[in-house]
Amino acid sequence: MQPLADRIRPKTLEEFVGQKHILSKDSLLYKAIKSGSIFSMIFWGPPGSGKTTLARIIANETHSRFMEFSAVNAKTAELKKLFEEIKATKALNEQVIVFIDEIHRFNKLQQDAFLPYVERGDITLIGATTENPSFEIISPLLSRTKVFTLKSLSNEELKTVLDNAIKQGFYKKEFKFEGGALELLIEGSNGDSRILLNTFEIAANSGRGQTITKDLIKESLQKRFLIYDKAGDEHYNTISAFIKSMRASNVGSALYYLARMVESGEDPLFIARRMVIFASEDIGMAQPTALVVANEVFRACEEIGYPECQINLAHGTTYLALAKKDRSSYNAYFKALEDVQTYGNLPIPLEILNAPTKLMKDLGYGKGYDPYTKKDLLPDKLKGRNYYFPPQKS
Repeated sequence: MQPLADRIRPKTLEEFVGQKHILSKDSLLYKAIKSGSIFSMIFWGPPGSGKTTLARIIANETHSRFMEFSAVNAKTAELKKLFEEIKATKALNEQVIVFIDEIHRFNKLQQDAFLPYVERGDITLIGATTENPSFEIISPLLSRTKVFTLKSLSNEELKTVLDNAIKQGFYKKEFKFEGGALELLIEGSNGDSRILLNTFEIAANSGRGQTITKDLIKESLQKRFLIYDKAGDEHYNTISAFIKSMRASNVGSALYYLARMVESGEDPLFIARRMVIFASEDIGMAQPTALVVANEVFRACEEIGYPECQINLAHGTTYLALAKKDRSSYNAYFKALEDVQTYGNLPIPLEILNAPTKLMKDLGYGKGYDPYTKKDLLPDKLKGRNYYFPPQKS
């Protein structure tokens, strides 16, 4: 029997739950789908946010041929076969959507192979990834696609998914949640609809009737986690626990979650990359050498690989967890970014503009420039703004 998540998977935009920020009726994506004028795109978001479902809906709504496979286990022979099929369908003038799940797992050469087909319009490429496309997708391919960021589902959206699942997947049986069971199921799903549905299915099929208790949800969550860890799919939750443990300076917890990821075969570069981000985001100016250490760990993982690089990861994890924490530069940047997004390209003060021509000098470019000035150098509209607040010394 198909898993519940597959049995009740939405087939139309109207049935799809969540992602209103990219799927409102006025949005670019919604209009493109409804008009049939779709383009190549990347869906970037956490597990269970609907990336695969949305790709299938697009194919269904646009009456396109849908070719789907995962970059995790795709072999070179499969890619060759795919390209042969694309050439064959081109002669039929058929719109083809190629959906690549976990596209970040493809190396540069594999991604390069898709470029000519995307450029010529032979296919519409839809990639799904949990990783930042800026780092994981080659620039030529990224420039030919539109990136849409998907978000974890809200508790309200998860409740809607669950209600739909009960109506469709269990033939309108009525389930009764007792003693905070529903709240635990929603919170334990962490915004992931797949966790929600898999956990509920385990509980519903437990043979204990249609009353769902808190203890049953706890047991079902544990069973689901064990299945997940064995399959090696739950890296998102574990990396979150890993980061939060380092943030709390809890070395033991951080090393435990690191060991879980390593044991499950997680890509060491994925872990190391998050450590590099953490070094600037959470440690920052409190210990600037943390970024150097994190970068060296990343480099060691690149050059050495498993199993030896787990030692480098452990070394780096201990260092980052024990380091003092300071998010002031991180916070300052995003405050500045908020003003950029709010006000756009405000005029830069003339005195700090270069004046390579006589005309520009005559217009006052660079006039009165003092490299060590104490004056406010922000655009006039933002004068007096302060973004950076270093932590108070105790």
